[in-house]
Parts: sequence; C-alpha cells; structure tokens
Amino acid sequence: MLFVLFTLFFTAAVSTILAAIALSRYADELSGKTSLGGLLVGTVFLAGATSLPEVTTSLSAVFIGNPDIAIGNMIGSNMFNLFIIACFDVWYRKIRLYQSVSSEHKYTAGLGLLLSLMLLLALTRQSAYTVYGIGSDTLFIAFACILGMYIVSRISHPETLETNQEPAGSLNAFSLKKTITAFALMAVVITGAGSMLSFTGDEIARVTGIDASFVGSFLLAATTSMPEAIAVLVALRLKNVNLALGSILGSNVFNILILTGSDVFYRQGPILSEVSPILQSTSASTAILSSLLLLALLRRKRMPAFRYLIPSILIIVLYLYFSYFSFVS
Repeated sequence: MLFVLFTLFFTAAVSTILAAIALSRYADELSGKTSLGGLLVGTVFLAGATSLPEVTTSLSAVFIGNPDIAIGNMIGSNMFNLFIIACFDVWYRKIRLYQSVSSEHKYTAGLGLLLSLMLLLALTRQSAYTVYGIGSDTLFIAFACILGMYIVSRISHPETLETNQEPAGSLNAFSLKKTITAFALMAVVITGAGSMLSFTGDEIARVTGIDASFVGSFLLAATTSMPEAIAVLVALRLKNVNLALGSILGSNVFNILILTGSDVFYRQGPILSEVSPILQSTSASTAILSSLLLLALLRRKRMPAFRYLIPSILIIVLYLYFSYFSFVS
C-alpha cells in the first residue's frame, strides 16, 4: 500500500516538474513577444501558473477534511520558495541576483512580508468571527493582498526593466497564440498533478502516522513548489533574472490568496481556528525568511562576495533548522 502511494506521489511530482519546465520557457517567450516584461510576466502569469499545485492541493485537502494540510501546504510553499531563491543566489553567486534584478521587486517582497505577518497574527488570534461563513481574518488578508498587488502594479514600470534579458532561442517559431495555448495546456497538467499530490499526501500521513501539519508544510510544500524551482532555474539559464525572482515573489503573494479560497470551501468554521498550533511557528519562520530577502533586495551597493551572500546563507541555514524543529515538534 505504502509503495503504491509513494509511486503515485512520485509520478505526480515528476509530471509537475516537467510541466513547470515548459511553463517557464513559454513565460520567457511571452515576455519577449509582448511588452509586458519579465517582472510582470514572472509576477503574474508564471507565478500564478506555478502556484496551481498549491491551489489544487489545498482545496483538495479541504474537501477531504484536512485543514492542516491545506494551510500547511500554503505556508510551507512560501517558506520553501524563499529557500529556493537563496540556493540559486548562492549557486549563481557571480550574477549577484538581488543586485542584478530591478529595484521594483522590493515592493512585491515587502508585500509578501506584510502578508506573512498578518497571517501569523491571524493564526495566533484564531478568531471565531465569520462573515457569511468565511473567517474575518482571511477576508482581511485577502483584501490587503489584492490592494497591495494593485498598488505594486501602479508603482512598478515593467517596460523599463529588461536591461539584462536575452531573447529565448528555442521557441521563437511559436506564434503568440500558440505560446499562450501551450502555456494554458501546461497549467492544466499542473492542476491535475497537484490534486494527485494532495490525495496521496493525505494517505501517506494517515498510513505512516506522520503529523499532517508536517506533511503539508514540508513534504507537500516542497513538492508543490518544484514548479517554482524549475521556473527559476530555466529563467536564470535564459538570463532572465527578473522573470526568475518575479516568479518566486509573485507565487508567494498568490499563495496567500489560496488561504481565502480554502476558507470559502471549508464549512466547519474559520479554517485558521481549526489548524494545529505548530503552524504558528511555520508562519513565523516564513516571516523571518521574508525579512532577510527584503533586506537583501534593499542592499544595492557593491560589496565583497561573502558579505553579499550573508542573507542567502542565513535563509538556507534557518530553513533547514526550522524544518528540523517542525519535525521534532
């Protein structure tokens, strides 16, 4: 039984990764064929598409009555996304990712930090107050998220950002219409794979006895975040650094909206009042890592290599520590 579950889990994960490779290439092609730019395509289109596994995983977890997996997957995915970008910054340290991208990214990073702090406060309060059956805290977070995205879109100027982008070479034969169609098709594949991940993850937690909060926050979160990891890798190989960072920061903002969607379909009360207290620690960890990333983006002056890498190294070390702490808890 366990072998079958892990086989299905692995198959869904591989399908997600392959679809993510294609998605990131089509997104890079869109940024070249349109005037949208890498930041906008990465923050909106690619981030939204690579967040589909989190959407389907969390909503599927709600339908099977497991709020810990639903919320843990969303928070853990944001945490893992920050770990991803830190790892790539260290690996591609000669690029100096945080200093190579547009300074406009600091607005999206700041919004992500604000939403993380709001979520931490909501998890700590665990308010039972609802509006039409939806938790008041989740509605307030969703309002802040949408308002923040609107403000960021107004103060950002994507047409001025592509100073370091090189045209993609493998998909130029595709027309804009075919590129959009292929992008949508890969998004559908990721959606189906995300649903499979949720059901198998819930069964793995039940069969093995591993806590559902840990399964959602780390096992499922790391797997459903693989599209973001692949998207960043392909974007960096295409030398589109704005697309790479934009996909991560945008995905973290989109993931917060999953919270509201999960609460809409969860009918046993405000979903944040039904989850394990350990998720407060995971949420606090995400806020800490978000603060380090924002600090790294705000440092625009040239500096020695090791000093530049300190934020990314701290993010990597703290992620590993927080993961271990969550497991032993």
